Amino acid sequence: MIAIDTNLLVYAHRSRTSEHARARKAIDRAAAGDEGWGIAAATVTEFWAIATHPASAGRPSTANQAAAFVRALVQAGAQIWLPGPGFGDRLLQLATDLDVIGARVFDLQIALAAFEGGATELWTHDVRFVKIPGLRLHDPL
Repeated sequence: MIAIDTNLLVYAHRSRTSEHARARKAIDRAAAGDEGWGIAAATVTEFWAIATHPASAGRPSTANQAAAFVRALVQAGAQIWLPGPGFGDRLLQLATDLDVIGARVFDLQIALAAFEGGATELWTHDVRFVKIPGLRLHDPL
């Protein structure tokens, strides 16, 4: 199963980014595959924070535009993975084991939720994304 990271969602949503067409194609490939695909709930909230932020490059999206984009992904087959019971303990243990510091904990949260949701691969354009055991990273752009 494929997990999609925040940066790909932002690029696919923002038609003025140079990565827009490639990000849309990547999401289309994930949606067309037989493996299944999804998005961690933390990815949805991170996407929302970026897309609707008043200082967002260009013009920020409205709440309706951001919601419509996410709903379209779900209609295209995306699952949204929520953390399960005990997630906090597992996150803290993994953060300690991997010596995750600073804002990288947000990537870890996304990766762990995706992995626990069934993802075996996470698609991101972030070369510094946190790596966790059992979850392959792939840059589809």
